[in-house]
Amino acid sequence: MDEILSIRNLTKSYDDLTVLNQINLDVSRGEVVVIVGPSGCGKSTLLRCINAFEKIQEGMVKLDGEVINPFKGKLNEIREKIGMVFQSYELFPHKTVLQNMTLAPIMVKKIKKKEAEEEALALLDRVGLLTKKDNYPRQLSGGQKQRVAIVRALMMHPEILLLDEITAALDPEMVKEVLDVVINLAKEGRTMVIVTHELSFARAVADRMVFIDAGRIVEEGSPIKFFESPKTERLRKFLDSFKYI
Repeated sequence: MDEILSIRNLTKSYDDLTVLNQINLDVSRGEVVVIVGPSGCGKSTLLRCINAFEKIQEGMVKLDGEVINPFKGKLNEIREKIGMVFQSYELFPHKTVLQNMTLAPIMVKKIKKKEAEEEALALLDRVGLLTKKDNYPRQLSGGQKQRVAIVRALMMHPEILLLDEITAALDPEMVKEVLDVVINLAKEGRTMVIVTHELSFARAVADRMVFIDAGRIVEEGSPIKFFESPKTERLRKFLDSFKYI
């Protein structure tokens, strides 16, 4: 398969605390990789290292064959290929939904305002939020804010989407509306790396599951093998602590 993301021997530390230890992971174009693990195991840190939001001590991250290096001038150009969606939405509170979605395409990609707005409206329609285009984030529910955050990331036409616990801050009844959007993106062939604690969703959307514990990849495999035939005792214990479908 066509490899888009390659991570080799990635190590991330904070002073004497090693958060990620010799991580090796490849992601193919069109693949959905879902990362799970206990709290504090390094899942979200891994996503931030991919996007160079965190500096790494060892190893290398490549996107489309180019090294993502926070010390080189090409970083912003490479970052435009990566869409990042956070747990906390990160919407500008003083801008409307439509303004939030069109700001980066207009300012960074120099897309004409009319063209950006037409694409934004089409995306909002797809996720059932067209009527909210003139609302401000404070007027939206948590699920609506997260849907806006996802389609805002799509406005930059990223080659890969990184989704970091996007349902963790939501009430249970709002989770499904967000997960449905992600499942539809997966059906379209979007390349995604997803960190989540929603194991039933992970099983439904993943092409490959990855289990991280104490900063290391302990086990990975297809959803069927991962959930039904875990190889390691550590993964078995982790799965036993959850109820999943």
